[in-house]
Amino acid sequence: QWRWLHNKDAYNNCLPGEYWDPILCPDPQTCSQNCAQEGVDEEGYVENYKASPVQGGIKLEFPSAPRVYMLDGEDKYKMFRLKNKEFTFDVDLSSLPCGMNAALYFIEMDEYGDRSGLNPGGAKYGTGYCDAQCPHMRFIRGEANLLDWKGTHWAINPDGENITGGHEGRY
Repeated sequence: QWRWLHNKDAYNNCLPGEYWDPILCPDPQTCSQNCAQEGVDEEGYVENYKASPVQGGIKLEFPSAPRVYMLDGEDKYKMFRLKNKEFTFDVDLSSLPCGMNAALYFIEMDEYGDRSGLNPGGAKYGTGYCDAQCPHMRFIRGEANLLDWKGTHWAINPDGENITGGHEGRY
């Protein structure tokens, strides 16, 4: 889900269109200090994203359901240690339209959501996610992802494979 990214001391966009605001974001560190990502409370998730709590879980409604993460307490992600273990879950796909992808997957993430001086939010605010989509994320490890930011561009990852994104191809 994309949430509003604005000047932390005002209400003008840090990413007003396809490109970062050059005054607020002349470099990743300055941008990270100037800009804040708007949070979403439980009511906002229900109203805007059709994600609501149910007994023992969560209900996500098509087509607005966001990506969600499991927390372990108030400020850290649940870390699953699954080596030689089984993980089971129940899901009702009966109302999902034909051809729709519904996925549950695990991705390595920092337990505290990359919380740092540049990213005081951390896991509590859903930050720190990084997978194959990482080059398209607005922030990577608390730093604004604006170096060579373009709609799409190619870089070479450490394995020598092409990837698309900004932040000089760094993860």
